[in-house]
Amino acid sequence: MTPSGRTSPLRLLVLGGTGFVSGAVAREAVARGHDVTCVARGTGGEPPAGARLLRADRATPGALDALRGTAFDAAVETATLALPWVREALAAVTAAHWTFVSSISVYADTHTPGQDARTARLRPALPGDTAAYDPARDPEPTQARYGGVKLACEDAVREAADDRAFVVRPGLLTGPGDDVGPFGYWPVRMARGGTVAVPPAVGEAGLPLPAQLLDVRDLAAWIVDAAEERTAGTFDAVGPSVALANLLAEVADAVGREPELVPVPEPVLAEAGVRPWTGPHSLPLWPPGELYGALSRAAGPSADAGLRTRPVADTARAVLADRLGRAAGRRPPAGLTPVEEAALLRTMGW
Repeated sequence: MTPSGRTSPLRLLVLGGTGFVSGAVAREAVARGHDVTCVARGTGGEPPAGARLLRADRATPGALDALRGTAFDAAVETATLALPWVREALAAVTAAHWTFVSSISVYADTHTPGQDARTARLRPALPGDTAAYDPARDPEPTQARYGGVKLACEDAVREAADDRAFVVRPGLLTGPGDDVGPFGYWPVRMARGGTVAVPPAVGEAGLPLPAQLLDVRDLAAWIVDAAEERTAGTFDAVGPSVALANLLAEVADAVGREPELVPVPEPVLAEAGVRPWTGPHSLPLWPPGELYGALSRAAGPSADAGLRTRPVADTARAVLADRLGRAAGRRPPAGLTPVEEAALLRTMGW
């Protein structure tokens, strides 16, 4: 019997299975004893042990023809900027339940806190869109382009699957395997100890700086739960919104070697040329004002629909172990180097 109470395993199709999100879903499903088929080119790694891999380049017409005539209990689609891929999958695959992993980038207002899945969306991409996501050339597509394509994919899934569709809109995801997100800087930095430059607790507007993230393993568990239970609907996939200062303190407590956290005022960060949010020479997770709403979305509806979130400390320890195990000798994708941080602290008299 599976953890949801099912007496037989699902026949589950994961369109992907080797990426950050799709790999987490495949691992969770295999761990529960489900019969998992992954569809991927196989150039970015292998699916988890226990899953079968159908090698296919979805940019090639007819790539999913081998799946025609095969019925699945559930399918999970994670395509990013590839609307034609989603349409082809919906036409080629027979599944009793469809999950589509979208994004909170579909929303028009990223400023206002407390919004939920009913709030205003961007305009969906045009039906003729053929854009494919190439992270090597376009690591950070604009919200309008990314969100618009995700919305068009959502609409295609709802049209084809109707009340069999489970659409989730993740915010900031992190966890083991996260190579690009801003969260990973902090467990590694806190583990070094010493004096740590952190964003201020309060922004220029006089409000606590917000933070909101979700461990990819929790998202994966929720997606597999939904497949087992035939959950339908559209939900933001977000954890509780918290004060950034509190989140960083939890990370420090979980992995730190008694670090001393020194809040740096926003004007000082700006004067020093430190970037907000992510990327090189940034103070990761320091949100610009236009992201306050994106980091303060209502978490209640997803929790009511079964999303369970683990403590930040658990995520921090797992991310630290993962980063240390895989990224030795490589500059982190986000954050300050030790030299840059020391220079910043000197401007504060440290």
